[in-house]
This record gives sequence, structure tokens and C-alpha cells, in this order.
Amino acid sequence: MSTDLPLEEPGRELTSEDRERKRYGYGDPAPTCAGAPAAPPAPDAYGLRLRPWDAYFAVVWLATVVFTLSAPQPDLPVRLAALGFFALLVPWYLVAGRRTLGMPDSDPRRPERAVRYIVGAVVPFVIAAALVGETRLATFALGPQCFMLLTLRQGLMAVTVINVVPVTGWALLWRPPWESVFFNSLFALVALTFSAVMGAWVIRIIDQSIHRADLIAELAASREEIVRLSAVQGALAERERMSREIHDTLAQGFTSLLMLVQAVEAELDHDVPQARRHLGLMAETARQNLAEARALVAGRAPADLDEGSLPDALRRLAARHEAPARVEVTGRARPVPAGLEVVALRSCQEALANVRKHAGAGAAVTLTLDYADDALTVGVRDTGCGFVPAEGGGDHDTGDDDGTEVAATRAGYGLRGLRARAVEVGGRADVFSVVGEGTTVIVRLPVPVTSAPEPAPEGSAP
Repeated sequence: MSTDLPLEEPGRELTSEDRERKRYGYGDPAPTCAGAPAAPPAPDAYGLRLRPWDAYFAVVWLATVVFTLSAPQPDLPVRLAALGFFALLVPWYLVAGRRTLGMPDSDPRRPERAVRYIVGAVVPFVIAAALVGETRLATFALGPQCFMLLTLRQGLMAVTVINVVPVTGWALLWRPPWESVFFNSLFALVALTFSAVMGAWVIRIIDQSIHRADLIAELAASREEIVRLSAVQGALAERERMSREIHDTLAQGFTSLLMLVQAVEAELDHDVPQARRHLGLMAETARQNLAEARALVAGRAPADLDEGSLPDALRRLAARHEAPARVEVTGRARPVPAGLEVVALRSCQEALANVRKHAGAGAAVTLTLDYADDALTVGVRDTGCGFVPAEGGGDHDTGDDDGTEVAATRAGYGLRGLRARAVEVGGRADVFSVVGEGTTVIVRLPVPVTSAPEPAPEGSAP
């Protein structure tokens, strides 16, 4: 569950309105993914506010009073006595009934108070109904409350008492004709059966609805958590992507500018033509950095790819290298998905940057680009000093007995970024180095195979 979900205020006692809201599910706006308050949820189908129940109870009570007063039997004093007992239901409902109905199901005091209220309501009702049969009309008000407040077993016991005991007491007290006893007993049996069946059915539906509501609440909370985590992960992924882009473009360009500045400072006194050549490279590198920065801001493809194909971009990249690199293209050059071209170009930029930093002066560099049917492979090979990987690092050993030819370690942000780029598009990157013989970077990227169109049968219309 998300810790961002709103919690109940601590230290504040719940009012009756709060209990009503928590029980029947209205008034609390649900949080949204964007943090803005949403419209309050509609109340559950089985949960109404207390005022409709108040009105229903009042209507049934008044109708029962009218029926009792208009009954032909028994005498008026008996009917008034029955109404005296029946009138006790009104203050008892206002004092205990509404408070119990408004309590949340999770309140540990609710079961005890519910039993107390139902017993307190059934006793005066049974006495009044035994005195005057018309008073049994109030069963329509007490029956639903039994199933609302009690468990299923307790509710069935309560409606049995409400329907059977008044008829039994009325028959024993007044000794009416057997026809009246039969029809009243039959009516009580039908009412009891209807109350039991409908009450059990409704309670099961309510239990299922509550369970599903809990599941929906958990699902909504989980969805909000997923959205939040997705946003965080998306931000981290974008930050990682921008870090790689800046590292492979602007940072490498600034590094080249610093190296060229140092070279020019050393050449101004004794080799002016070479210094001028390096100044030209500085201007070209600065222009390239500016183009890359604009491409990053605009979200476009790298500047080199904007000006032509991938082989052309690699040739321009090789020409800007301090000792111009050689480019070899094998296979049938063809357009591939733009994402693969970007990964291939950035991998070559990173590899050339490492050559400038670590290969040593005079190292020859060769860029290879191989187009296969299902893969695009780029390689950067130099004849520099090579290196020995850190202890415990490396992807794999190429198998020389003396252990001099080994894969490069994963240390260094550049190599991590290079591998991460390749993995993102389903490829892989391997770095091999032999001390004294140079380093080779190989990046293999899978290319989706597009089926060639089938030739049209002879004689078919064009």
C-alpha cells in the first residue's frame, strides 16, 4: 500500500457524521494520480445516509399508530396501552438506534450495542403486538434493522421472534376464533420466510460487495503506487539517458577541446602550421558540440546522422579524430531503425574518446561497420598500449594461456553507458584488450528482419 495515501487525523474523536461517512462511503474525496482532489465517490447501493432511514422509520411508525387506533378490537384503553409500549420505540431509536447504525463495522463496541438496541426495541414491540395485532405492521421497520446490525444467525433469530412471538401472545391472550389464528399465523409464517430469505440474500450480497470494495480500494492504491513508481523510474531512466548523451557528445567534445588547447600551446613557438591545424579542429569540434547541444534540446537525432547515412556519419566522426581513423564498411549498407543507428554512432564516439585518452600517441584506429541480415555490428580497433583489467572484472576471458588477452572491466561510466545502450536495444557490447597490442570494442545490435515481398505470379495484372 502506498504511504502517500491520506490517513485519518490522529487524536480526534470521530463524530456521528464521520462514522456515517466511513460506514456508507461518501464525503471523502479519493486521491488522484496527479494529486488533485477527485469528486467524492457515490455511496454504496446498500448504504444510505441515516436520514432516509429516519424517514422510513417515521412513516412505518405513524402508519402503525393509525392502524392501531382504527382497529375495531380490542377496546380503546387496550389500544392506548399498546401504543404506550409502542411509543417507547421512538426515543429508543433516537438515542440508541441511530448511534448504532452510524457506527463503522470495525468499531469493537458495535456488536454489543447492536444486540442491546435490538433487544430493547423487540421487547416493547412484542408486548404492543400481543395486545393489538395491527401493531405488527412495525415489523417492516424492525426487520431490516435486524439484518443491518446483527450477524446473519442473530438476524434470523431476531426476525423469528418478531414474527412468531406476537402472534403467539395475541392468540393466547385473546383466544380469537381459529380462522383468525390460522390466517394470522399464515401471514406471520410468510413474513418470516420472506424476511429470512431476503435478509440472508441481501447480507451475502453486502458481504461480497464489501469484499470487492476492499479489493477495488487495494487495486486503486496499488495502481497509484505503480503510477508513482513508474514516474520515478521514468525520471531516472531519462536522467540516465541524458547523462549518457551528454557524456558521449558534449563531455567528449569539451575533452577534445582541452587536449587541442594544450597541443596548440605547445606548438605555437615551434610549429605554427600544426597549431593552425589544431585550431581548425578546435573550431570544428566546437561547432559539432553546438550542433549536438541543439539536437539534445530539440530531441532530434545526433547531428552527424541528420546529415546523411550511418556510414557517412562514421566517416565524419573518423575524420575529426586527431589521427584520422580508417573506416571499413562490409555488407549491403541499408537504412536500419533510427534507434540502432544512434546506438552505433554513440558507441563509436565513446570508443574513440577512450582511444584519445588511453591508447597513446600514434595509435592507429580502424572503425568497422558490418551489415548482416539480422544484425548490425560496429567495431573500433586501435593499436595502442592496451591494458590489464581490474581484479575480479571482465566479461569473459578469450582463452590465452598466459591470460594477457582479456575482456575489459565494467569500471568507468563510459563503458557502463556503452553496454547499457546496447542492452536497451537487445544487443551486447564486448571490449577486448591485449597489453601492448591494443584494444577492440565490438557492439552487436539485432536488426528486425523484414520479409521480402513475394514475386507476383506470371501473367498477373500489375
